[in-house]
Amino acid sequence: MQDDAPSLLAEDELALINALQLQPRASWTELGRALGVDPVTVARRFSRLSDRGAAWVGFSPGPRLFEQICVAFVVIDCSPGTTAEVARTLSAHPHMLTIERAAAGHDILAVVATHDLSALSRYALDLLPHLPGITTAQARIVTHMFTEGGRWRIAALAPDQRAQLTGTPPAQTPVAPGEITPFDRALISRLAHDGRAPYRTLASDLGVSLNTAKRRTEHLTRRGLLRFRCDFARPLGGWPVSVTLWAKVPPADIPGIGPSLIRLPETRNCAAISGPHNLIIQASLHSVSDVLRLETQLATAHPSLDIVDRVITLRQDKLLGHLLDPHGRSVGVIPPDLWAEPMS
Repeated sequence: MQDDAPSLLAEDELALINALQLQPRASWTELGRALGVDPVTVARRFSRLSDRGAAWVGFSPGPRLFEQICVAFVVIDCSPGTTAEVARTLSAHPHMLTIERAAAGHDILAVVATHDLSALSRYALDLLPHLPGITTAQARIVTHMFTEGGRWRIAALAPDQRAQLTGTPPAQTPVAPGEITPFDRALISRLAHDGRAPYRTLASDLGVSLNTAKRRTEHLTRRGLLRFRCDFARPLGGWPVSVTLWAKVPPADIPGIGPSLIRLPETRNCAAISGPHNLIIQASLHSVSDVLRLETQLATAHPSLDIVDRVITLRQDKLLGHLLDPHGRSVGVIPPDLWAEPMS
């Protein structure tokens, strides 16, 4: 059972998390070399973090996968007093990647992903509105994902340490639709639980040869369908504030503004979306006062960007399949399955 008043993450723990953000599946030897400690110490340090639910490595959709699936930010309102129960119910859905309870404007903001627009319509129109406690559910479909949370980095390493873990990314191969196989779905589900699982463990768990597990994992990553990410309990790591900014931008300016926004160290998610507000920015911050600072910075740098609403997250219940406690620690996993039928 986890303690009620957990301690903040230490500097050496944050350094390890930063290293794993850069190279989530690096060996303990490689990580230890960059951190200046022996491999046994690195492995033991991550084991402590993992056992506490304070940090974990899972999977993240690759850039090519976003070209094949349908992603939406779904704003949900609930009957009075039902928001917590609705969040628990939605947490069990494999299409619900991320769930946040908001401070104002709406009760729940969720990120949903399905294999196509038709599946999203069945989920958003035929399933969600009929769940007990939900009064309205509005989907704002992503038309272009500039960046997603798996690419967000903290700055806990020195430049020379980062350089040791930052290499040239492997070349990606153009991919045709329909390349996710039933085995891939099982593999992704297993990696959602443990993105650092050795190939031998993956092979044993999935009933295939070592070469098959390794070859298929590398196939998905090389083709840009799968990447790995290290997440952590943000409130314990010094990033207790998450804000969502809804913005209106002249369509002609979006291709220039989007890439600029993702270079900000605070930006976690940034996407062009459908609806009255055509851009969403989600940022991780150190304090509530940083919200105004960020808004001012954006307004100064991009005069055509009009922030029409800002919502601070009160609690995050789910993060890319991981169920979170009030301190942001992982307490369970509902592996995302974007290819399942929503009504099943």
